[in-house]
Amino acid sequence: MIEIDGLSKFYDNKAAVDAVSMTVETGTITVIVGTSGSGKTTLLRMINRLETADAGEVRIHGEATDSLAPHLLRRRIGYAIQGHGLFPHYTIARNIGAVPALLGWPEDQIRARVDELLSLFSMEPAQFRDRYPAELSGGQQQRVGVARALASRPDLLLMDEPFGALDPIIRARAQDDLRRIQRALGSTILLVTHDMEEAIRLGDRIAVMDGGRLVQHGSPTGIIRNPATGFVAEMVGGVERPLRLLSLLPVADIVEPGTAPGEAIAPTTNLRDALALCLWSGRDALPVQTDDGRAARVTLKAIRAQAQGPG
Repeated sequence: MIEIDGLSKFYDNKAAVDAVSMTVETGTITVIVGTSGSGKTTLLRMINRLETADAGEVRIHGEATDSLAPHLLRRRIGYAIQGHGLFPHYTIARNIGAVPALLGWPEDQIRARVDELLSLFSMEPAQFRDRYPAELSGGQQQRVGVARALASRPDLLLMDEPFGALDPIIRARAQDDLRRIQRALGSTILLVTHDMEEAIRLGDRIAVMDGGRLVQHGSPTGIIRNPATGFVAEMVGGVERPLRLLSLLPVADIVEPGTAPGEAIAPTTNLRDALALCLWSGRDALPVQTDDGRAARVTLKAIRAQAQGPG
């Protein structure tokens, strides 16, 4: 568990981060979202003490981070940034194994960890281990950057706009990779972005910052349904709110007995995709796969009801 307690930072007597408090549960992704100048990157940098807090405290599993030497703290916290920051003269294996090597891991253990992470990121170890960063695509370099940050099994992974430089298709794949690997490894991640779509796609919890303050902290569904301020409502998007809400809800939530024409969709399909398929095909219901083979469907009427939200 990561506890952020009253964390503040001032520049010229103006608060860049103003008494921010939140808890990041172990094994979850918390996304900090806000516009430029909202304090989100400064908050992230105070957690691993690249910036010194003027007030407040950060605790990792109950231990205050200011009780640790900075270099020891940073070995417990992975850090991945936009542009990945790989060492160009190191092979991919040496890049990923850099921190474990500093920690004195045995060579065979480092090699096993490198191969494990490359495999998790769908990069065949034998094919990529001995390459150099310049030989990889931008998306592959970003994967290696995240793998390096995860290599020493850190207590916390901090990510600052990690996918901002990628084109939309590669960015979506990188986001899916991160979510899949986070679930496989049980990593605790705190990620900064200005993109609410990315926050909703990745976050178990979302923290919205405005003017240095934490204005709302909750689940993606809760923030979309009940934005705490006008700024949060603007961030989640007026006309886009229903679609963003539907993207978080699976068909399984509103499946009902009955038949419908066409090929059955998986119960894990999100309602946004189901809505698009209904509209594209001109149907008012879609068949849904079931484990026991019983006839089931999801209707356009039920999807629209979910999009209406509360009230």
